[in-house]
Amino acid sequence: MEQKDVSLSGKRFPIQLDIAMYKKGLYKETDKMSDLICGNYPMVLVTSRFGIKLGFGEKNIGEVCRQNGVDAFTFLTVVNFLTEEIQSATEMICERISVDTLMSYLHNAHNYFLDFRLPHIREKLNEATSTCQPEVAVAIHDFFEQYVQEIHKHMTYEERTVFPYVRNLLDGKVMKNYQISIFKKRHEQIDKKLSDLKNILIKYYPGSGSYMLNSVLFDLFTTEEDLISHTRVENELFTPVILSYEKRLLM
Repeated sequence: MEQKDVSLSGKRFPIQLDIAMYKKGLYKETDKMSDLICGNYPMVLVTSRFGIKLGFGEKNIGEVCRQNGVDAFTFLTVVNFLTEEIQSATEMICERISVDTLMSYLHNAHNYFLDFRLPHIREKLNEATSTCQPEVAVAIHDFFEQYVQEIHKHMTYEERTVFPYVRNLLDGKVMKNYQISIFKKRHEQIDKKLSDLKNILIKYYPGSGSYMLNSVLFDLFTTEEDLISHTRVENELFTPVILSYEKRLLM
């Protein structure tokens, strides 16, 4: 919080300027879950992906996690990573984190994007482009569907190849023809085409503008940010944790 003075009729009054949008500082088990969400509202998506429902009253993070069968250390690691209080997967994190809990979080995120977020954007995009020229609407929808197919392919690979590999690893089964380094090499950003669609609508959409189109654009912006965060968790938390697990298993 930064303090500056405002001058009114020759008198100066101090005011507080809220520089940061979100609360800063490492979250702990003793912090209230409601404070986490109110201080960083994107965390409402994180809690849902851990299978935690709203309505936790005054309970703290540790209590809510235990009540929902969620490993509190893993939950807080993801939260503090996304709020940039944790910068990387340290050795201690790799040893203590629950891989099952982290995979469940990633799996639920996939379901959110594929079964809810993208279909919701599709519906709104249909409405927003309903009054524009048919060929323009078709081009926009084709571009969006190509992007959806790309997301499906990306996340299906993780569900059908990466996660089963990790589950086998947790059971002590080492596969000779696959390692997490293969996933690391081929794991590309999946927000590029979404960014392209956003720019097409902003720069070239010939419509007169509408609340619905603006709402679609807002959804594209927030989905892009969400996907970037999701990819960061996979690249900078999940992958290093599995690499560490592989090394310990093969020692």
